[in-house]
Amino acid sequence: MSIGPTLETERLILRPPAAEDFEAWAAFAADPEVAHFIGGVQIRAMAWRSLCQVTGSWTINGFSMFSVIEKATGRWVGRLGPWMPEGWPGTEVGWGLARDAWGKGYAVEGATASIDWAFATLGWTQVVHAIDPVNHRSKAVARRLGSRVLYEAVLPAPLDVPVEMWGQSREEWQARRSEGLG
Repeated sequence: MSIGPTLETERLILRPPAAEDFEAWAAFAADPEVAHFIGGVQIRAMAWRSLCQVTGSWTINGFSMFSVIEKATGRWVGRLGPWMPEGWPGTEVGWGLARDAWGKGYAVEGATASIDWAFATLGWTQVVHAIDPVNHRSKAVARRLGSRVLYEAVLPAPLDVPVEMWGQSREEWQARRSEGLG
């Protein structure tokens, strides 16, 4: 039984998380450099809960982050996609990739497919990205997606961290896509 769609890009498969993702997810969550801007390092038990939280959101909300699978290898390389838990400051498409997947354009490629899906399927009118003000890598991804800083917010407890909310409207996104950008 599938709890959500599978999206394909040139190099990636985006699908709802599955139990088989756990080992790679736990390694991802345990990497201090990877986890720095996404809530910090998690022990295995917390990584399991995080995987279940993202998976459960598919059932409760009808959307959530996708597991990112590299087509060439079949490896789980991260999670990205729509995210809006209780108290979240906007309709977000976020990303987090394993360190060995950085610098390959996967965040932009996967986020583009996720944003297209969120606007077309979920009917969102705006997409945002909650980015720590010193996370220059994520700001670069947001810029490549055509986003800009829209407002500042504080993520809800237990995170309680100030963020810049980057984003754009559906109309802005569609205009960029029709021009062959994004």
